[in-house]
Amino acid sequence: MNFRRLVKLFIPTRLFRLIEPWGHLAEAVILNLLYGFPARGMKVIGVTGTNGKTTTSFLIHKVLSQAGYKAGLMTTVAYGAGEEIRPQIQHMTNVSVPQLMKRLRFMRRQKIDWLVLETTSHALGQNRVWGVPFSLAVMTNVTHEHLDYHGTFERYLTAKRKLFRLTNRHRNGLRTGVINADDPSAELFQHDIRRAITYGLMKGELKASDVKSTTAGSEFEARFGDQKLHIKTNLPGSFNVYNALAAAGVGLALGVKPADIEQGIAALQNVEGRMNRINAGQEFDVIVDFAHTPDSFEKLFADLKPVSEGKLITVFGSAGERDKTKRAVQGELAGKYCDELVITEEDDRHEDGHAIMEQIASGAEKAGKLRDNNLFLIHDRTEAIKFAFGRAKAGDTVLLLGKGHEKTIERVDGEHPWNESEVAEQILKSAV
Repeated sequence: MNFRRLVKLFIPTRLFRLIEPWGHLAEAVILNLLYGFPARGMKVIGVTGTNGKTTTSFLIHKVLSQAGYKAGLMTTVAYGAGEEIRPQIQHMTNVSVPQLMKRLRFMRRQKIDWLVLETTSHALGQNRVWGVPFSLAVMTNVTHEHLDYHGTFERYLTAKRKLFRLTNRHRNGLRTGVINADDPSAELFQHDIRRAITYGLMKGELKASDVKSTTAGSEFEARFGDQKLHIKTNLPGSFNVYNALAAAGVGLALGVKPADIEQGIAALQNVEGRMNRINAGQEFDVIVDFAHTPDSFEKLFADLKPVSEGKLITVFGSAGERDKTKRAVQGELAGKYCDELVITEEDDRHEDGHAIMEQIASGAEKAGKLRDNNLFLIHDRTEAIKFAFGRAKAGDTVLLLGKGHEKTIERVDGEHPWNESEVAEQILKSAV
């Protein structure tokens, strides 16, 4: 049992959440002093939002690299400097304060020009990024997530907005925000920052038009004032059009040439655990993606359903000790768009995994799915994937959602090694 769980046994949850940020703040202040404020003088781009943070961070990193900057990167998936990017092993986006200090010190030794830092609501709300001088902030979107921790959507939104307020206070920074204008919360973020660049498909100063999408990616035109960009991304889905626009917005805010923005975005081939195709010679498509929120589910399904030749079969679960209110919503959305569902485990932790699956199934049944017909509950994730592959025919698409890049799966007895793409590939190869 970890220290945090032990403390929570003796302190009521509401009181714990009130005092926890102050504990992290004290830790951040002390460790910044001990490490000599490793981020001081560093130029940092913070990327926040519910979905798209990791991919947007990678795209920004590519744009900066194409423009000739030595860029650092810290995301859910990986971290590093320049072209030396290492996998992120920890099961979290923003690592603990001590680990963050070490990585910031590493970035300083690498003499980076810019650091792209994926920044979560937890890290902001808990003051874990205290001492980081954000020069520019990016908001991808804000939708239903992490209400288990924040309690309400308003508190979750406030935590996200904190990144923009911190950026606005940095007098030596750009005090600039790049904001998704199509998001309902866009105006709130605009009020938090001195200068805003907005982007979108429907609204925004940087607006996409003539979007041509395929299962291999998207191509579109974007205009910002008198500047025109022709953007091509290898990342499929309308959500990745938004992510590419966000990266372009950062490039424009920094004065990067349009050609470098275009080439940087086109240079990113994929992001681990994000719309990764697994091909072991099977006749059907297999895609691994980290989608685990209602919003990411709906966007993913809405994009894939029209272009899928055959059935859309989806394998997913919902994390234990996390937002319980989203589970039935996930099930209902999957039931609405997908032909068959296989509900399974996804980091049960200390919750009853079968109870979690039942909560998801209630939403799927509301959407019209029938058990043992087009709705199946198989707790063991490996067996669930095998079962889904066994039902797939030529032309079908099997989606494996929720684990993405993660290297462990958390069960009641602790963490176990897990690599969704490798598991899928091994099962496929054994069946061919």
